[in-house]
Amino acid sequence: MAKREEIEKMAEELVLPILEANKCELVDVEYVKEAGTWYLRVYADKENGITVDDCEVISRAFSDLLDEKDFIEDSYILEVSSPGLGRALKKEKDFARSIGQEVDVHLFKPLNKEKEFTGVLKSYDEDTLTIETEDGEEMKFSRKEIALVRLSFTF
Repeated sequence: MAKREEIEKMAEELVLPILEANKCELVDVEYVKEAGTWYLRVYADKENGITVDDCEVISRAFSDLLDEKDFIEDSYILEVSSPGLGRALKKEKDFARSIGQEVDVHLFKPLNKEKEFTGVLKSYDEDTLTIETEDGEEMKFSRKEIALVRLSFTF
């Protein structure tokens, strides 16, 4: 397991009890380097949406725990936030919760000269994802072909 993955896994284990105590759900944890700076990001949500106050409470408790455990060698910035409107679907629970909702599917390589598709998520499994497009066409994608799946939203 890569260093980044180990940090994400340990951070997830530490933040879960804090989230549960605040009636929040873990959406994702990522440890990434952007423009020379490391970020430890926790994306959380709850039934009626997560607030700035929720994020502050979680961030303070998690920051104290991270200082205590001190398992990240690099200096980094901790961010706790909502996954946002166009949240990426990554985990089993994300896909299960999104059945019947409109999603955007982005592929690594073009399929019929297109890399982006939008439709209602009909089904998924370990290997495939099926959407129904606006014109009623069912499209099945191999999960290996998919770069990103996110909830679709229109303003």
